[in-house]
Amino acid sequence: MVTASASSAALDHGDYQRIAAAIAYMRQQQQAQPSLADIAQHIHLSESHFQRLFSRWAGISPKRFLQALTIESAKSRLAQSPNLLTLSLESGLSSPARLHDLFITLEAMSPAEYRDGGRGLSIGYGVHATPFGLALIATTAKGICNLEFLDDPAPAAARLRALWPHAQLTQDAEATQAVGDRLLQSLDTPSPQPLSLLVKGTNFQIQVWRALLKLPFGGLSTYQGIANDIGRPTASRAVGSAIGKNAIAYLIPCHRVIRTDGHLGGYRWGLSRKSTLLGWETSRCIADETATRC
Repeated sequence: MVTASASSAALDHGDYQRIAAAIAYMRQQQQAQPSLADIAQHIHLSESHFQRLFSRWAGISPKRFLQALTIESAKSRLAQSPNLLTLSLESGLSSPARLHDLFITLEAMSPAEYRDGGRGLSIGYGVHATPFGLALIATTAKGICNLEFLDDPAPAAARLRALWPHAQLTQDAEATQAVGDRLLQSLDTPSPQPLSLLVKGTNFQIQVWRALLKLPFGGLSTYQGIANDIGRPTASRAVGSAIGKNAIAYLIPCHRVIRTDGHLGGYRWGLSRKSTLLGWETSRCIADETATRC
């Protein structure tokens, strides 16, 4: 069952696919600076339809978005500071005035619970529309245990079963809809109520995920930067592996970590979606720059 979010930020799956294809094309043709007509033609829409669709999703025009996409910006920022978390904080990206802050608490499973594969755990799940395509959301009494982007809703239960082989799984779109609405509303409205996450991982993985939670909206870090932040400067490859094991998309913002050379690196849910997430955050900061939201 796929449920559309009440948030106006959410698009149907087809619209998201068009947005993602447009952003991928912009990145590929970045040096040529494609026109509105070029991009619209590439995704088989009229210029006016594409302009409206994209502006509704990003909050800025495709032209302005294209200007923000350049990877040269990330490269120059990396040259200025090897620690982009510090750079982001110094730039004011952690300002409490930002309306994009998500207040999150993270609880890790015990080693015994980890080994038991969720035995005795009740998990409710549903598939919902988000601004970044369909998402599988799974919750427990202790908090959100999975948030994964999907290109096809069909394998949702199988994905959960692979991660939690002994848990009791119940399709409960009504319960997870409330989580999805809260997530999308939190993108625009701060809330004093924290979102709770329940994760399972090694001590090292949990260290990495906690470091990711410190990355502010619109900010970036590198695999090496995260390794430095957790006091393991020689463990950048292990950091990359831990980031790849993150099962809670967006809320644990592994999409904000890129390679030291400024390239995107990997992403569990595809580089196209990582590019889309980063572009969306950048566009929101640009749209809000005069309102001190980022």
